[in-house]
Amino acid sequence: MAKPSKEQVILLSELRDFVINVMLDMPQWVDADVESLRLVPLGVLRRNATQRHGVTRWKRGVDLRNLLPKDVEIIDLHPKLLDSNWKAYSAFVLHHEYIHALGLRAHNTLFRKLESAWPGRSASTHGTQFTEHLRREKAVWLWCCPDCNREFPRQKPSRKKYKCRECNTTLIDKKNPHLVVT
Repeated sequence: MAKPSKEQVILLSELRDFVINVMLDMPQWVDADVESLRLVPLGVLRRNATQRHGVTRWKRGVDLRNLLPKDVEIIDLHPKLLDSNWKAYSAFVLHHEYIHALGLRAHNTLFRKLESAWPGRSASTHGTQFTEHLRREKAVWLWCCPDCNREFPRQKPSRKKYKCRECNTTLIDKKNPHLVVT
């Protein structure tokens, strides 16, 4: 968990207002206290996270069987989601976390039904692209298949120990030319 910058606080606030306003227009949320989500603090994850795009953190000692938005300590989003090119996906992720904040902890059938009601249908498919973007940004090495040209971003070289998932050819190590050094 990292502390958001002033710019991130503004972007998170704009995102919160957008998502809540959309949820207020969705028939799935007519009986839910969506307005109470405005009181849930928003923050950012550490920049080096690659698997987690958002997380709802609950206050200690709350009854996990009867959760309400007031029981949420904070919802953290990956800071890269605040980049303008991930705007649609960031709204989907915050909607996902707000479903948790409204009391649905498990990713069960009801949860997935509510999640899929988000009007930006294609936004839900951007998760794998976002993960790949984060991995490529952080990868020191690309394990490359000389036959099908697939690339697998990694932190360490493969040393010819691994094969391509598609064509079973031994992977070749290349330094990542797009490595972002911070």
